[in-house]
Amino acid sequence: MNVPIEHILLLVLLQLSVIIAAARLFGMLFRRFGQPQVCGEIIAGLLLGPSVFGRYFPEISAQVFSPIVNPVLSVISQIGLVLVMFLIGLEFDFSHLKKNRRAALSVSLAGVLLPFGLGMGLGGFLHRQLALDGNWLHFSLFMATAFSITAIPVLGRILIELKLNRTMIGSLTITAAALNDAVGWVLLALITAISQAAFDPWNFAGMIAGIGVFALVMFLIVRPLTIRWIASGPLSLDSVAMLLILIFLSAIATNLIGIFSVFGAFLFGAILYDQGHFVAAIRARLSDFVTVFFLPIFFTFTGLRTDIGSMSGGELWLLCGLVLLTATAGKFGGCALAARWNGLSWRQASAIGILMNTRGLMELIVINIGFDLGIIPRPVFFMLVFMAIVTTCMTAPVLRRLRPELA
Repeated sequence: MNVPIEHILLLVLLQLSVIIAAARLFGMLFRRFGQPQVCGEIIAGLLLGPSVFGRYFPEISAQVFSPIVNPVLSVISQIGLVLVMFLIGLEFDFSHLKKNRRAALSVSLAGVLLPFGLGMGLGGFLHRQLALDGNWLHFSLFMATAFSITAIPVLGRILIELKLNRTMIGSLTITAAALNDAVGWVLLALITAISQAAFDPWNFAGMIAGIGVFALVMFLIVRPLTIRWIASGPLSLDSVAMLLILIFLSAIATNLIGIFSVFGAFLFGAILYDQGHFVAAIRARLSDFVTVFFLPIFFTFTGLRTDIGSMSGGELWLLCGLVLLTATAGKFGGCALAARWNGLSWRQASAIGILMNTRGLMELIVINIGFDLGIIPRPVFFMLVFMAIVTTCMTAPVLRRLRPELA
């Protein structure tokens, strides 16, 4: 069917207006209840999907989120995600890794190994219990990786809002989370390569070699050249244009390697984390627009995939509770025990455990990748989104109860 371009544009503009308005409204509402604004933005995206808006206002939902323009929303959300991952890479302050090394390494390892092991076990169980199609190992590996992720952007916001960012707890947690997510993204890249290669050893070896060569080129060639370039003057319009080209080329490179485009953008940001003036200039030029415009689109895109109607029957809800319990036990339990083993009080160790249990945006990125690859089916997608929301929203209230002894 040949749809006039003006009609498609009208629908896209209507969608964007609804998405941005809902994100700002729920973001402000959640902040009034002491939650990070991003929690409200995630909830807004889910409410606009088939679980609420599509269920109770099906005709209006079908008009606003018409299938005709779904590909447009999908492409915009993916472009936004590339930019978001670049900004997240810039926020990875690796200087934290010099502090509290032993404790941070212990917490980070526990925050990866225990959740990963529990995720592998639960993944195998869910694959059998739900009689899922596809390779059980691919599914279990994605479940394990999803259980292992910590959301550094949300974690940072919570620490700042509760004035914990300059405390020992804040420093140790950010350090552990940086190590945790560095390992998590490497795991995700490898697991994506495994699933894409379908266990063809030559294809898999080629992808791994491609990732290694790309990383070396980024660190040894792109980083020094870019640092020399950004030191030559202020961030002009031409510089912003060149920066966007470099971000997109980095994303293209990992796409051609056979893993997702977001990895290239993330690594390009990460190699420039220590360029303070440049990072500040990027925040001033890009950060607000990406946060206000692109992030809500990604959350809504996730919400349109999240259908409570896929949770038919009590067994699926019991499994959803099991996913939440297992993910929390692995991340919170592993990190808290590691912190306690390093001499912290139970209250301090519990605070670190609950902070490391924050999933948020990073979790949604991981499970969307699994969904796009056809590894995560819709009911499990709902379970993981539910887990991401609960573990993120529980962080601030629990921390406020623990706050008096954390400074």
